[in-house]
Amino acid sequence: MAFRRRAKSHPLFSQEFLIHNHADIGFCLVLCVLISLMFEVTAKTAFLFILPQYNVSVPTADGEIVLYHYGLKDLVTILFYIFIAIILHAVVQEYALDKINRRLHLSKIKHSKFNESGQLVAFHLASMVWCLYVVITEGYLSNPKSLWENYPHARLPFQVKFFYLCQLSYWLHALPELYFQKVRKEEIPRQLQYIGLYLVHIAGAYLLNLTRLGLILLLLQYVAEFLFHMARLFYFTDENNEKLFNAWAVVFVITRLFTLTLSVLVVGFGLARVENQAFDPEKGNFNTLLFRMCVLLLLCFSQAWMMWRFIHFQLRRWREYWNEQSARKRAVAAAHGKQQLKTIKRESGYHENGVVKAENGTSPRTKKLKSP
Repeated sequence: MAFRRRAKSHPLFSQEFLIHNHADIGFCLVLCVLISLMFEVTAKTAFLFILPQYNVSVPTADGEIVLYHYGLKDLVTILFYIFIAIILHAVVQEYALDKINRRLHLSKIKHSKFNESGQLVAFHLASMVWCLYVVITEGYLSNPKSLWENYPHARLPFQVKFFYLCQLSYWLHALPELYFQKVRKEEIPRQLQYIGLYLVHIAGAYLLNLTRLGLILLLLQYVAEFLFHMARLFYFTDENNEKLFNAWAVVFVITRLFTLTLSVLVVGFGLARVENQAFDPEKGNFNTLLFRMCVLLLLCFSQAWMMWRFIHFQLRRWREYWNEQSARKRAVAAAHGKQQLKTIKRESGYHENGVVKAENGTSPRTKKLKSP
């Protein structure tokens, strides 16, 4: 299964071979795990890679439900879905983005940014729909008190745990993709900050049993990010398409306000009123004053940093816009001045072969009468 058309072959196990064939290598590893499900000897080990672990049966009025908690075996599952993310990344790149790029004929810098936004649009759209489905089916939107009631939420439904494992897998897969996609050195620090923020917040919500709050905040964040990268895609196709940036700016500011408000409501007020406020890592309870202060400081710092980046981005856009407008006005004024100068010259006469002539072609000099 070849994801890319290669003009020439590279030496086996060389750097170029790994870069051009990383998706095929990942596909072979995934295929080996799937084949091992067919044999009884290897099936138990294969299930560690595919299915979430640490399931617990909890009796209810209607019977029993299966809930999950986290542990070290989750790292094995995350590793498997990292390879899945690498394969999907290559599929989107090969069958969608590369075909569009051939038609647009973008520069190298715009080509790189177009690929980045194209990948993130696909991911944010899928995650946004999936997250919204989980939030609605679990009743977190219809009952906001469930975000802090009965904390710690150490036992998770299957779809909640699987969602978090896939989210961690995607953002971890983005780290080797910086190498596979040959990202420019100037872009690496920015993307590492971007990836690091997502990993810290998602892993923090997962490990500190704040998964319900994390789902709502991720949904808000993904809506804003989806609009931003869609705006960039439209801008690269036509530089006059900037209206979507204005819509993104409004949604971005509203998202920051909602994120801060919801975080203070849940962590600052909701968890502070929960009866069980003892530090107990074995039961997954971290509800102490220090814990709440650290979580709020981290969230406020990240939102302030993102808002500062947003203001800096908007100021740069406005500066470029006004510089462009002033340059156009100067060009129009210069062209108007040249037109006026030409008009004045034509009114007073113009030069032809070194002789000043009037507009009717006659010389403006008076003719001398010949003496009789």
